[in-house]
Amino acid sequence: MTRSPVTPTRSAKRLRNALRNCLAAGKLDEFLAGCDARALTFLMHAWSDVWARDDQLPPTGAQGGGDWTIWLVVGGRGAGKTRTGAEWVRGLAQGMPPFAPEPVERIALVGETIADAREVMVEGVSGVLAVHPRHERPTWIPTRRRLEWPNGAVAQVFSAEDPEALRGPQFGAAWCDELCKWRHAEETWDMLQFGLRLGRQPRELVTTTPRPVPLFRKLLADPRAAVTRAATRANAWNLAPAFLDTVVGKYAGTRLGRQELDGELIAERADALWTRDMIDTARADAAPPLTRIVVAVDPPATSGRRADACGLVAAGVDACGQYWVIEDATIERARPAEWAARALALYHRHRADALVVEVNQGGEMAAAVIAGVDASVPVTPVRATRGKYLRAEPVAALYEQGRVRHAAAFPALEDEMADFGPGGLSSGRSPDRLDALVWAITALGVKGGEPRVRTL
Repeated sequence: MTRSPVTPTRSAKRLRNALRNCLAAGKLDEFLAGCDARALTFLMHAWSDVWARDDQLPPTGAQGGGDWTIWLVVGGRGAGKTRTGAEWVRGLAQGMPPFAPEPVERIALVGETIADAREVMVEGVSGVLAVHPRHERPTWIPTRRRLEWPNGAVAQVFSAEDPEALRGPQFGAAWCDELCKWRHAEETWDMLQFGLRLGRQPRELVTTTPRPVPLFRKLLADPRAAVTRAATRANAWNLAPAFLDTVVGKYAGTRLGRQELDGELIAERADALWTRDMIDTARADAAPPLTRIVVAVDPPATSGRRADACGLVAAGVDACGQYWVIEDATIERARPAEWAARALALYHRHRADALVVEVNQGGEMAAAVIAGVDASVPVTPVRATRGKYLRAEPVAALYEQGRVRHAAAFPALEDEMADFGPGGLSSGRSPDRLDALVWAITALGVKGGEPRVRTL
C-alpha cells in the first residue's frame, strides 16, 4: 500500500502555515525558492495537509460529524470541487487518512456523461490521474472505463445517461459529479444505492453546483448527509485574475451568479407573484436621474430577539415614468431608535422627497419614533386596507410590463419576491423587504394600488 512520501508532523503543520501566510501576502515564489528538496516533495503531494481548505476535507465535528454516508460538496464554478473529488478517490483507494483508514477496493465514478466523467473526473487537470504522484498513479484503461491501482483497488466509470449500467456491480464508495445536471438523476441514484454494499460503511461524495432539482433537495434534507460549501472566490489564487474581474464582477449578486459562483440553491415557487426571470430582466447597472424618490419603512410590530425585520427600501421614478428600486437597507432585529436612524440616513443619502411609513400594528408609534430622532423630516403614514398579496399584485404587474428596474442586485429582497405566493412566504416569516418595496412603488403612483395617505 502506497502512501504520501511525508507523514504529517508538527514541522509539516508549520510548513503549511508558513505557505498559507505567504500566499496571503503574495510571496509564494519567495517561499518556494527557500524550500529544500524534501519540503518541495512534501508540498507537491500532501494536498490534504497543505493545500486543501476545510470545506474540501471530509466533514468532522461541527461540519457534520464522522457518521455521514453522503457528503455533499456544494460550490461555485472553479471552487475546487473536482480536486476535492479526485483527492477523495485517491485517499480511498490508498487508505490514506483523513479519507479512509484502509483502502477501498471498489469505487464508482458517476458523471453526467461518459465523456464528462473521462475528461473531467479521470483525465482532467484536477482529475484522478493528475492528483497522484507519478509512482502512485493508477492505470487508466479507457476501453474498460477502469482505473486500477497497484494495490488492487479499482474505480469504474459510469454515466447518468445509462442508469442500467449500475445494475450488477458493487462498490464500497462512489463519487458523483455534477449531480444537478444528470439526465436520469433519480434512476441513476437509485441504481447506485443498490450497488453500495461493500465494506463497513459505504460512502458517497457528491460534487455539484446547486440547482433546485428534486433529488438535490432530497439529499440536502437527508439526515445521513453532511454538507460543505464554497464560493468561487474561495479558490481565487488558483483562478485567472481576469476571470475574477470580469465574470465574477459581472454576475455577483445576480441569480446566475449566486448559483454558479456562490454555490447557492436559488429556489423559486411556482405560484410566486414574481419569477426569477422577471427579476433578472428588471436589473440594470445604475439608475438615471430620478424626478422623485421615496423611502418606505415597514416597521416591526414588536421588538427583541424574535422581532421581524424593519423593511427599508428606497425607490424613485424617472422622467419617462420608469420606476427604479435603488436600495434595500432593511435591518434585522433592531431597536426602534436603530431602525429609525437607518431610515433617516437612507432618506438623507438619497435626498428623498418622502418618508413613507406603514402605520398598521403600532406604526403610529413608528412615526413618532422617527419624529423623535429627526422632527424636520416629513413622514407620510400609509395604512393597509387589503392583504399583502392584493397590495403586491399591481406592483408585480408593473414588473411584468417592464416598468420597474433594479439599479443593482438585491439578493435578500429578490429572494422574498420569488418566494411570495398567495399564502405569503413559504417559511411563514413576514415579507418585510417586499412590503417596503410595495409601499415605495405604490407611493410613487401605482394605479389600482394607491395607499390611503395622510400627511402628519
